[in-house]
Amino acid sequence: MAVPKKKTSKAKKNMRRSHHAISAVNVVACPECGETKMPHRACLACGVYNGRQVLEKEGASETTAEDKTEA
Repeated sequence: MAVPKKKTSKAKKNMRRSHHAISAVNVVACPECGETKMPHRACLACGVYNGRQVLEKEGASETTAEDKTEA
């Protein structure tokens, strides 16, 4: 079984952990609806990414689901 040859000092341990900090999440305003969103991702409120509608709105998905069950 592998064991450390020497004790790791507090300074060495803290230097190793200096890169483990959590950074704040970057958010931007959606140009279509103004809701906050993460950059380079589709807006969850309106479903627009890069000027195109890529996600269906919540109300639209419910009506299409109802239409499919009725048909």
